[in-house]
Amino acid sequence: MKILTLETSCDETAAAVVTDTLDVLGSVVASQDDLHRRFGGVVPEIASRAHVERIMPVVDEALRQAGVSLDDLDAVAVVNTPGLAGSLLVGLVAAKTLCAAKNLPLIAVNHLQAHVYACRMASGREVFPCVGLVASGGHTNLYRCAGPLEFELLGATIDDAAGEAFDKVAAMLGLPYPGGPAIAEAARGGNRRAYALPRALVQDEDRFDFSFSGLKTAVRYQLVGPGKSDFGDVRLSPRQLADLAASFEEAVVDCLVAKAFLCLRRTGLTTLCVGGGVAANRRLRERLEAESQREGITLYVALPLLCTDNAVMGAIAVERFRAGRFENLDLDIVPGVVRTSS
Repeated sequence: MKILTLETSCDETAAAVVTDTLDVLGSVVASQDDLHRRFGGVVPEIASRAHVERIMPVVDEALRQAGVSLDDLDAVAVVNTPGLAGSLLVGLVAAKTLCAAKNLPLIAVNHLQAHVYACRMASGREVFPCVGLVASGGHTNLYRCAGPLEFELLGATIDDAAGEAFDKVAAMLGLPYPGGPAIAEAARGGNRRAYALPRALVQDEDRFDFSFSGLKTAVRYQLVGPGKSDFGDVRLSPRQLADLAASFEEAVVDCLVAKAFLCLRRTGLTTLCVGGGVAANRRLRERLEAESQREGITLYVALPLLCTDNAVMGAIAVERFRAGRFENLDLDIVPGVVRTSS
């Protein structure tokens, strides 16, 4: 079985060819970081236009790498939720067109579930049942995953996502976009306890949700003081920058680790799968590994290349193919961000 998977939920145009044995025959990701860098974040209109230009060249290259043609495919899978509306539409229209032209079945992929499935791709072994943590630019969610097709949302961010907070704080600190890698680099050698920053909801053991807006505001207050809207001529010494970046990074990591292990204790599950762009953060991976060893938890974290958006994680479509879960060509997108677990 060979499935073409497409990913256009945000600002990466990606395609891959995967088999029913989860072999990756070809994979291409066209990043848009250069297009959005000067804006400090993703501009939806720019993202969707770039997808239109890149989707078919990316598909062609993925097929070329795989050494197959459209006639060799058994299905086409595409992310249709969640994400930016315009971006999702480009991928969905491309997938529908290919299915109609070649009489292929269409498979819908949930972007967040695919991030958890990236751990299955990276480990080469069964990872379910598990608790799934997805931490990215637009999402910070926790799931009880009974199987690859059974996801129950347990918690989510009630405001900013973890990756979004990284981007916004990086902008405050005068660091480049994307913010996650920039803050991680700036934090090297910094004192993680130099600044007393809040860990919202960590002490609340009755819910699995996250909140990073207050943390972001606390960093702002460290720079300009409460009630001030203008950063003016804020200048940090290299030591201050390293300490503030490290303190912020540690606060985010504390929140993610605390809630993930609260979920494990409450559900009784002993496997944790972590995906999404923030999962590439070195400090987060260190803390997760240390806590997992202490608690006797089996930990799977997606490979760094599979943390950011990609089409390889769309191999979750293999599970839907086996279960006969195909879509009609009237399939629609479901954009937006799931903010809460209720």
